[in-house]
Amino acid sequence: MDPASERELQRDYWKEHSVVLSVEAMMLDSQASKLDQEERPEILSSLPPMKGKSVVELGAGIGRFTGELAKQATEVLACDFMENVIKKNEEVNGHYRNIEFVCADVTSNESLKILPGSKDIVFSNWLLMYLTDEEVRDLAHKMVTWMKRGGFLFFRESCFHQSGDHKRKNNPTHYRQPSFYLKVFEECMVLEKDGSYWELQLISCKCVNAYVLNKRNQNQICWLWQKVASRGPGEKNFQRFLDTSQYKLNGILRYERIFGDGFVSTGGRETTEEFVKRLDLQPGEKVLDIGCGIGGSDFYMAEQFDVNVVAIDLSVNMISLALERAIGRQCAVQFEIADCTKKDFPPNSFDVIYSRDTLLHINGKATLFKKMSSWLKPCGKLLITDYCRSSGAASLEFAKYIEERGYDLHDVDAYGRMLEQGGFGDVIAEDRTAQFINILHKELARFEENKISFLLEFSEEDYNAVIEGWKSKLKRCEDGEQKWGLFLATKQAV
Repeated sequence: MDPASERELQRDYWKEHSVVLSVEAMMLDSQASKLDQEERPEILSSLPPMKGKSVVELGAGIGRFTGELAKQATEVLACDFMENVIKKNEEVNGHYRNIEFVCADVTSNESLKILPGSKDIVFSNWLLMYLTDEEVRDLAHKMVTWMKRGGFLFFRESCFHQSGDHKRKNNPTHYRQPSFYLKVFEECMVLEKDGSYWELQLISCKCVNAYVLNKRNQNQICWLWQKVASRGPGEKNFQRFLDTSQYKLNGILRYERIFGDGFVSTGGRETTEEFVKRLDLQPGEKVLDIGCGIGGSDFYMAEQFDVNVVAIDLSVNMISLALERAIGRQCAVQFEIADCTKKDFPPNSFDVIYSRDTLLHINGKATLFKKMSSWLKPCGKLLITDYCRSSGAASLEFAKYIEERGYDLHDVDAYGRMLEQGGFGDVIAEDRTAQFINILHKELARFEENKISFLLEFSEEDYNAVIEGWKSKLKRCEDGEQKWGLFLATKQAV
């Protein structure tokens, strides 16, 4: 379909759904009033500070967010391509003197003219899904051009499938995979007048929790990006390092084939069931999973124990797969791309913190443990499994392995002491290396038995890489250099 026809189709779609200018009509959902009460403060809390800032709101609609933005920002440019809709917005929010209302189509260079480098924040809520792929790419470039250096871009979209329950004669909405938006905006780069290149750095990507809790729906995704000086093609932050090395998409899928569907940590569902049993989870409790991988443990806890799970991982590839696996599951799991060393939660947010074979990537564990203790409610529980090492000196081969992976490993007892220093009590530090070795042998044998089916989807090289990796782990463990620890602790009641 040519661009002009696509825009006309979208215009007709919104003519149909904007006859009655209500929240229910704009959100296309009979539960809109309740959802709006919960999601609007959630969305606003995801934005950077707006005091003294210049904001452009694209697809402003009837103004659910416009007035809230105007309360904080110095100036707001609110635009929408439907004239009756933006007029309704002006009727509702026109008393704010710092808002300019514009009827404009973001795909047109003529109707919306914004000076380069003039906006601190670009905001949109449900816009990109009404554009073609090429229009999204073009708008992404314009957005970065409009932003000041260090400015922010926030957008929220429906992914995978429809959420609202309103009947529609036709639905031209593009329900894309989150990976599409991640790729488009990560690759977006602009050349400014002084010859410098600027790009977007991902700050956060997460499910809208109001939809997770009310609809058991993980398809509402919001992103926050910041405009930063380009690092150049040769430079990678830790997130990119993970997604282009150990946790490449192909590598994750290989891991899943050996650990079991939905799992990328030792023992898969078997160890998940064993360890979760020790947490005595109760319905309605809130769990934080640090390093959630592709979500197997989170789905298990939410579905079996009716708990609410906030699941974070630094790997874009991991969360992208987890979101795909969440479709149709109807459970309360909120996924988020986040760095646990930079992320913060309000004190006393969680009943349980759970982390499986993840913190080996983290330097400065003692500092992280103090944060984790603050996030737990009094008497809240912590469960960690992690790669460890012997207390003796490492061989050259093992030291090289640790350096290449960027791991930070400690012996089991030292790990337990760090938890105590982080503010935890009743610390149990168990050396589970014998169990680890037993699991590795079982996983390896099962994987070798399923070689033929594996090779239907992967290469011989992939197969050999897994075999070599598991045999190397076995040797390191049997030689006594690599260890596996299980750690349980409790936040002391005040």
